[in-house]
Amino acid sequence: MPSLAEDLPDVLAVSPVSVPPDVTVRPPGSKSITNRALLCAALAVGRSSLSGALFADDTQAMIDAVSALGAVVAADEPAGVVTVTGVDQRHSEEAALVDARQSGTTSRFILPAAALRAGRTVVDGSSQLRARPFGPLVEALRQLGAHVEDAAHPGLLPVAVTGPLRGGPVRLPGHLSSQFLSGALMAGPLMRDGLEVELTSPLVSVPYVTMTTAVMAAFGVTVDGLRVAPGRYQPTDYVIEPDASAASYFLAAAAVTGGRITVDGLGTRSIQGDVAFADLLERMGARVERTTDRLTVTGTGALRGIDVDMADISDTAQTLAAVAVFADTPTRVRGIGFIRGKETNRVAAIVTELRRAGIDAVEHDDGFTIRPGTPTPTRFATYDDHRMAMSLSLVGLRTPGIEIANPGCVAKTYPGFFTDLARLR
Repeated sequence: MPSLAEDLPDVLAVSPVSVPPDVTVRPPGSKSITNRALLCAALAVGRSSLSGALFADDTQAMIDAVSALGAVVAADEPAGVVTVTGVDQRHSEEAALVDARQSGTTSRFILPAAALRAGRTVVDGSSQLRARPFGPLVEALRQLGAHVEDAAHPGLLPVAVTGPLRGGPVRLPGHLSSQFLSGALMAGPLMRDGLEVELTSPLVSVPYVTMTTAVMAAFGVTVDGLRVAPGRYQPTDYVIEPDASAASYFLAAAAVTGGRITVDGLGTRSIQGDVAFADLLERMGARVERTTDRLTVTGTGALRGIDVDMADISDTAQTLAAVAVFADTPTRVRGIGFIRGKETNRVAAIVTELRRAGIDAVEHDDGFTIRPGTPTPTRFATYDDHRMAMSLSLVGLRTPGIEIANPGCVAKTYPGFFTDLARLR
């Protein structure tokens, strides 16, 4: 899939803005919603149309994954539309191979769907994804009746599954990743006995599970608490809203530069929990205006540190760290210890990089503390993590001499990020 990020150099200099920006931006479609909608559409027998879809590495991984399971997918990238003709996976007996690349959502969502099939399916991914935990999901699929092979590296990819799934009660931890629960729920209606999940530990990233159930409802399946009755998905035409995690970088840019930035397509009607990032900027001193389909942040020239639990919006924790650099008091972020298991150890990585720029940053078991300061010119490492690249670029909007190594990693979720960021100048 062509990507704007392919044209980026190995190292990208980020220049400070000379005038506070006053712009309106519309980020690409939500990765989280796109991947959920792609899977629900692939499980719905018939033709669905998804408009506003994100075209990036993670969503291409899901397109390829559902195609490997027999769905027919036609993508019109200029129009932002994906057409999916789904099939009943329970009637699929062919062997299949799924390469989830670096996509955690793809791998953890597709594994339960693959276990519906009578044919043997191998799910694999990049070396980065092979290091991420799958043990709780693997064990849950065994409880639900699947034959699972992970003998080479227990609890890690590659994993082979053979169905069908009888369903019924299953136990899952909630503290490691909400993706385990979301993946199980989406396969639930096609299990013989439906699905009833018991969480063995508190759930993190609750808004992402709420998003999952909202997308399932749009395709005709109702989730009652953590119970899903046997049933069928219905093909539908579905509109995907812009990505709230991607929007956080532009809302933060307004707070950092003293500018005024409006994000079009996101507002009080959003089903994405990450819109709550605007609330944190408001607590820090920025001015926030909200409508049903727009968010506007205006920087006031003064930012104060906050103490906040970000367990429910952890994908924006690195964004907040970049903003905290320019506050007048320390910021303590809690509740995000589980993001050590993301594309990289995001707690350690953001602390390490801000220290590289001379900022007093401290790592804790459950998060970090950022004490404000004046960053020094530096080249930030990004750890092949798109969110590291996008969040650390915000430091360069106020600090001369900031460079981003491997900026092309943003292709995972936002290939055109640096093109859109340049609009602020």
